[in-house]
This record gives sequence, structure tokens and C-alpha cells, in this order.
Amino acid sequence: MYGGDFPWLNARIEPRAGFEEVRPLFAEVLSRLDGVGADGGSWEQSYNAVRAAVLLRYPDGGEVPEFLLHIDGDEAWWRWSNEPFEEDS
Repeated sequence: MYGGDFPWLNARIEPRAGFEEVRPLFAEVLSRLDGVGADGGSWEQSYNAVRAAVLLRYPDGGEVPEFLLHIDGDEAWWRWSNEPFEEDS
């Protein structure tokens, strides 16, 4: 980790085994955030695929209940919550 702007943290990453399988999911989210994905889908729909494919863990190994993680090349930025988000009614 090299910094951040609360509540976001930033780090450089070194991809490990299995990352290439999920890299396209992160690219899709970023393209929708940048407005490149013109097929009408929202970035939230794309991000659901990321959340279904990856976990974020605390240093002690416990699973982070809620997080938003972006990866672009060797850069990552994320924020998290210690509590699950409430579902919209």
C-alpha cells in the first residue's frame, strides 16, 4: 500500500495465479465507469460479477463483509466496510 484519499486506499499489485481469469471483470467495470461500455448496462451490474468472483480478506485472514475494489494494470484502489451493506428496499 502506498497511500490513499480516505476512504480509498491505493497499492501496486503483483498478479498471482488465477488473476488472469478475473482481469477482464475489472476491465469491464472500469470501462463502464469511464462511459466506454455503451451497451446500456451499469457499472454496478459489472461489479456484481467481480464480487461473485473475488474475496477481500483482512490481514488476519477473515473475510471483509463489504468492499469496492478496482484494478487497472498493476494499480489497485479499494474501500471497505466492517459491516454488510443494507439492501435497498
